[in-house]
Amino acid sequence: MQPVHIVGGGLAGAEAAWQIASRGVPAVLHEMRPARTTAAHKTGSLAELVCSNSFRSDERETNAVGLLHEEMRRLGSLIMRCGDAHQVPAGGALAVDRDGFSAAVTAALEANALIEISREEVALPPQGWNSVIIATGPLTSPALADAIRDLTGEDSLAFFDAIAPIVHRDSIDMAVAWFQSRYDKAGPGGSGADYINCPLTREQYDGFVDALLAGDKTSFHEWEANTPYFDGCLPIEVMAERGRETLRHGPMKPFGLTNPHQPHVKAYAVVQLRQDNRLGTLFNMVGFQTKLKHADQVRVFRTIPGLEQAEFARLGGVHRNTFLNSPKLLDGTLRLTAAPRLRFAGQITGCEGYVESAAIGLLAGRFAAAERLGETITLPPPTTAHGALLGHITGGHIETIDAGPRSFQPMNVNFGLFPPLTRTPTRGPDGERLRGPAKTIARKRALSQRALADLDRWMSGEAFPAAAE
Repeated sequence: MQPVHIVGGGLAGAEAAWQIASRGVPAVLHEMRPARTTAAHKTGSLAELVCSNSFRSDERETNAVGLLHEEMRRLGSLIMRCGDAHQVPAGGALAVDRDGFSAAVTAALEANALIEISREEVALPPQGWNSVIIATGPLTSPALADAIRDLTGEDSLAFFDAIAPIVHRDSIDMAVAWFQSRYDKAGPGGSGADYINCPLTREQYDGFVDALLAGDKTSFHEWEANTPYFDGCLPIEVMAERGRETLRHGPMKPFGLTNPHQPHVKAYAVVQLRQDNRLGTLFNMVGFQTKLKHADQVRVFRTIPGLEQAEFARLGGVHRNTFLNSPKLLDGTLRLTAAPRLRFAGQITGCEGYVESAAIGLLAGRFAAAERLGETITLPPPTTAHGALLGHITGGHIETIDAGPRSFQPMNVNFGLFPPLTRTPTRGPDGERLRGPAKTIARKRALSQRALADLDRWMSGEAFPAAAE
């Protein structure tokens, strides 16, 4: 049997290869690192995490990301298996030891007899490869990006993504900072005191914002000047430019936290740091993606109380991401309509986030394996997190407006992508009418329950006509 070729050894490519091999189909995973690296990667490991170490919320009942986690677990995801095995405390989130996680994914793929790992850069895959998944992510090599552009006749859209700094734990002043999760919420492997919190008074916050706005930033090439940022990963200085209070209602919000050093003094803003490795020696600055130049990062971030002597294991950075105009270019099974032997997966398709990328890799791998085995491809129901995300990528999310369809932009999984409930819960278990937040929570729980029930039916082989529309 001819193998399926996967180009790109990130989360999507690794998951795709695993899913293909799990169905008895050989796979060749092509990864150009370490021979050729990127602006963001630091190692040659597969599934390297280049930004945050968080897979975000693991709450499956009321959070779309947590629901996606659960669906992936039920579908035999390698990424989730390794993530669960290498989790570190992070409140209600699933965060991982980035090195342990990547090493585990790499080891699992290397040990699989049906998976060959080829360390080489691939431009346009040779015609002899009749089934290919391109999962090169937002940092696709220039040669391959040019080949895709020539093939499709479409200019790829692009946006900037930014990386948050990582701080050595023993350089944080715990006489000022303290451990606590927001509202004392405990997540997987956590205790309810999983974040380091650094408090700022109003005067300190204003000084921090002033220094942030005045700091020296990375300049971009002329051709990059008009590239938009993805709102889910905005540099903090870009957020600050949108208004002085933006940060304290975003990554620096003080809500749900009490400073044990000064329990009667309410912080005006708080910087949170999340554990980045299993040893607990490294913590990343949550939401502090930045394009400040390195010298100014050190100077400005050391004005934060508790971080005056901070030592940085890694400073922040910014890089250009690219993604396809997928609703126009891809069919319902992620194949390029101009060349159906090519499928796409991961962030290059226009999903955003680690687990979203891996989930689309999972689907691409299942689709490619079914095609190779001569089986009928069935799409996940649009009521599931996988189906909703697939619908976003392949056009199901687009609404027509006066000038035509809305422009396609990267998106995290969210309940807004799901079909509405036939009947929205209006009363709680006690019979009382639901209002406000309680009604919203009940709706999300109903969406999640429907999703998992429909996923189980899909996995068992039941037909879902709506999923193929």
